[in-house]
Amino acid sequence: MNNKKLVAYFSASGVTRRTAQTLAKAADADLFEICPEIPYTDADLNWMDKKSRSTLEMKDKGSRPAVKGRVADMEQYQTVFLGFPIWWYEAPRIIATFLEQYDFSGKNIVLFCTSGGSGLGDTQSRLEPLCSKTAVWLPGKRLGAGDSVESLRQWVDGLNL
Repeated sequence: MNNKKLVAYFSASGVTRRTAQTLAKAADADLFEICPEIPYTDADLNWMDKKSRSTLEMKDKGSRPAVKGRVADMEQYQTVFLGFPIWWYEAPRIIATFLEQYDFSGKNIVLFCTSGGSGLGDTQSRLEPLCSKTAVWLPGKRLGAGDSVESLRQWVDGLNL
């Protein structure tokens, strides 16, 4: 059985990128960065500004920021670890764009997030309807910038992929 893994992630400031790179080593997975077609500026990411791009996207549940590039041959992956920073207690809207671009039928999806303190909350239940009903959602978690390859390997092994 194909057990190939992918770590796909969106990172606004670099924290999620570093965590995703460590996770990819721990899980022996390929890596794909979910890049917005129009990169976010510091002003776009200013969550204190009610008119910033990120704030406006998060207020609009239908917002789907365009993703630059695609995963080559998504069919080859059985498990997709999907990572992102927590914005307004959930996944940034670009994660919805990513999920709607591919067929996840029969694939394992494992969410991971980075944040200053909040965890995944109800993110999974908000994202599940965007995928095939046969996608298998495994328990995700908040990861820290200081997590080691070994500690992440233990988490991955515990998922029994």
